[in-house]
Amino acid sequence: MIKYANNETVGKLILLYVLDRMECDLTEDTIIDMCYYQKKWISYFTCKIALSELTKSGYIQETKNTEKTKYYSITPEGRSCLSFFYNDIPASIRTDIANFVKENKLIFKRKQEYFFDSFKNKDGTFSVVLKIVEPTTTTLEIKLNVPEQETTKTIEKNWQNNASKVFASIYDILLTNTEGD
Repeated sequence: MIKYANNETVGKLILLYVLDRMECDLTEDTIIDMCYYQKKWISYFTCKIALSELTKSGYIQETKNTEKTKYYSITPEGRSCLSFFYNDIPASIRTDIANFVKENKLIFKRKQEYFFDSFKNKDGTFSVVLKIVEPTTTTLEIKLNVPEQETTKTIEKNWQNNASKVFASIYDILLTNTEGD
């Protein structure tokens, strides 16, 4: 059951509090996943309306990356507003948000930063596209050709857990001075 489905003011405050606690830019899909699908703090429509209105009022900033994905972050004005109306968010919701963010922050961050896609090629093989996407740019993009769909599933699972290690390894290998080898 959604506790604040029709209370747009509390919904906006919950949204500001989530962005404040996450301490990173979030996509709209991630915000809706957290606030509606995962925890039911606010309704889907309240979330969409709150995002739009908070952006228009300057409490949330919207940026786009190179793929035109929108990211949202709380502004200093949003933090100031949140500090004034902090107690209007029920204590039980604040505690639930704080605990949820503490347990899931890295999972949500990885989900939106470590992009995976796969598709079947005409010859029966599969192409896998792996990306590390930050709010304003793509840091790494790799395209692999693999023989079977089962391999794509393994790559997807491992990518979510090891993307930063893959990036660091490639970076180190490419920047290592190998003259004389």
